Amino acid sequence: MQKQMNTQVPKIDCPVVEVCGGCQIQQLSYQKQLEKKQNQVNKLLSKFGKVEPILGMNNPYYYRNKIHTTFAMNRKGHVISGKYQAGSHQVVPIDSCLIEDQRADEIVVSIRKMLRSFKMRPYNEDNRTGLLRHVLVRTGFQSGQIMVVLVLGSPVFPSRKNFIKALLEKHPEITTVVMNVNNKKTSMVLGDREQVLYGKGFIEDTLCGKVFRLSPKSFYQVNPVQTEVLYQTALDLANFKGNETIIDAYCGIGTIGLIASDRVKQVIGVELNQAAVKDAINNAKRNQVKNVYFHQADASDFMLEMSRKKQSVDAVLMDPPRSGSTEKFIHALASIKPNKVVYISCNPVTLARDLESLAKKGYRAEKMIPVDMFPGTNHVETVVLMSKL
Repeated sequence: MQKQMNTQVPKIDCPVVEVCGGCQIQQLSYQKQLEKKQNQVNKLLSKFGKVEPILGMNNPYYYRNKIHTTFAMNRKGHVISGKYQAGSHQVVPIDSCLIEDQRADEIVVSIRKMLRSFKMRPYNEDNRTGLLRHVLVRTGFQSGQIMVVLVLGSPVFPSRKNFIKALLEKHPEITTVVMNVNNKKTSMVLGDREQVLYGKGFIEDTLCGKVFRLSPKSFYQVNPVQTEVLYQTALDLANFKGNETIIDAYCGIGTIGLIASDRVKQVIGVELNQAAVKDAINNAKRNQVKNVYFHQADASDFMLEMSRKKQSVDAVLMDPPRSGSTEKFIHALASIKPNKVVYISCNPVTLARDLESLAKKGYRAEKMIPVDMFPGTNHVETVVLMSKL
């Protein structure tokens, strides 16, 4: 089991914490942040059993391996880059963020400074003028590889070869550049059209000994250090013996299922998103994993079909979105009668609701461990091991 991390971390002050909204509790010391999250989880989950001490970070800064920055013109006609203020469309100028990879922030600042010499203006949603809408940067924590995604309001990118050349001269560490076109009035960052301008169009990174390919739209946990803590904690709790067949529901690009593959006989990954399943299959091949099988399907329907065929599994790994699971999913899970359920939650409110539902199906919480995946913010992950009574 993972040991609790050192939490006596010197505090760094953020100049925009009151207006940005990206971090809600960055003004607190890290010890106070962890206490706040521990209390939140205790309050919601202690009725199901003892909540273990939260697992914090040794260094709770600069951890995000994926950042996205918005561009706009200020009242003086200067280009600014930063984040939308909470609950508004006003851009808060930010050059360096305490929770973002510092290399990524430096690349964004360079791009903003280049706009003037290339006569490139930020995209304006209201009058549909300008070009550059967002910049997304993904960094490989272990690999060091860096992807830059230029999100444009038009597929016409004047002087793009010279722009990319100038960017790479400033930042030779960049390994790939992708142009994404988003000309819709939407809060979504990425559009549907993509073109690789430099490199392979993806990066790779290593997590718990497995290599994963990341494209612009791939879902991948944004805190690689704590993701290893989270997944190792989940698998240690499961205590697999090596002969189990398990389901990885909501499997995405296959991260935890592929990591679990070394500890079990067979993993069945289920995911509705077609692009994610394609990535998962490629990741299995990349890691030469032969005992994981991915299916594009709704996990609830998949398990109900298994039940109809009188099939069962030893355990279910579930990592649902913030909205939590559904009654249909929990009914389907209970129908295949796994002995163990490992629930990875990013929202203790919906986790408490789902634990109530699972209890009615005959599952008891054996162990609950919070993990601080997002220092500086209110968010907290919790791993719960449930056993069938």
